Amino acid sequence: MFRICKMLAVALSLGLFGGSALPAERQTLTVYTYSGFSGEYGPGGKIKERFEAACGCGLEWVASDDAGTLLARLKLEGASTKADVVLGLDNNQIADAEATGLFAPHGLDVSRLDLPVAWSDATFVPFDWGWFAFVYDETKLKTPPGSLADIVDSSDGPKLVIEDPRTSTPGLGLLVWMREVYGDKAADAWRKLAPKVVTVTQGWSEAYDLFLKGEADMVLSYTTSPAYHIGVEHDQTKKAAIFPEGHAMEIEVAGMTKSTDTPELAHQFLQFEISEQFQSAIPEGNWMYPAKSPEGGMPTSFQGLARPEKSLYAAPAEVERNRRAWIDEWLASMSK
Repeated sequence: MFRICKMLAVALSLGLFGGSALPAERQTLTVYTYSGFSGEYGPGGKIKERFEAACGCGLEWVASDDAGTLLARLKLEGASTKADVVLGLDNNQIADAEATGLFAPHGLDVSRLDLPVAWSDATFVPFDWGWFAFVYDETKLKTPPGSLADIVDSSDGPKLVIEDPRTSTPGLGLLVWMREVYGDKAADAWRKLAPKVVTVTQGWSEAYDLFLKGEADMVLSYTTSPAYHIGVEHDQTKKAAIFPEGHAMEIEVAGMTKSTDTPELAHQFLQFEISEQFQSAIPEGNWMYPAKSPEGGMPTSFQGLARPEKSLYAAPAEVERNRRAWIDEWLASMSK
């Protein structure tokens, strides 16, 4: 009797009675990112669909408001985080992120990416990049500032909305931008700039929405932001002001956590991140330059966009070493 029962169990497991073996449990990859990436108008939906088809797995986005709050959440959770991959940090955050000890090396060849700077970081893999810029509506601001100095020094300069460097990557990017241009005189420049700042928002989405509602003449954003208005709204009126002092760069990255329960799947996602399927969703999904140029070239909406002649890039270690002092300087200057 025992032998018969054992034979029946084996037969059932092999599907010998017309059924099939129980399917292996489907793995799910949990990716922390910011809401603009995974939201309705971001590339997250398309990327999720494509990755799930490639891996035969599930992908779950867990969103924070902005990359600044994303990193803060990760620090709070520590080694108990549910994140397998974190996507959306940038070059100004990676030294801070790596110092947490929560990330594992990616083990990928990233030497052939189409970035304006050489990339050799062993932990984080770039997925897009761009330049920070002040965006305006040419129908409302007839004479935009021709330089960063024009904004800072003019007593009746355009009204601005900017983001908080403690919670927002554009906000931190502006902090770096001001230090790169003004150096030790940045505090004076901030004090001059402060009267022109209408408000400081926690994240980019809130700032850009206020600009579109007419609350400010210019908003801290990206040189690629006008591409959205061109490609989606067929609106040519939004422009990025280009300054001779140069523009600070942002390179957005992803990394896998040491605590992931699915390291092979996390590694597969990072490899997928620099594939054509992922990269082709970036230009008209996240409205940035892809880390690897799509095979079919850039879309029409990106043709003719203004591009700075000079790029400003601070080493991640330098940003991490000075970030706290720069934020304190910004807070003190903006409150006077």
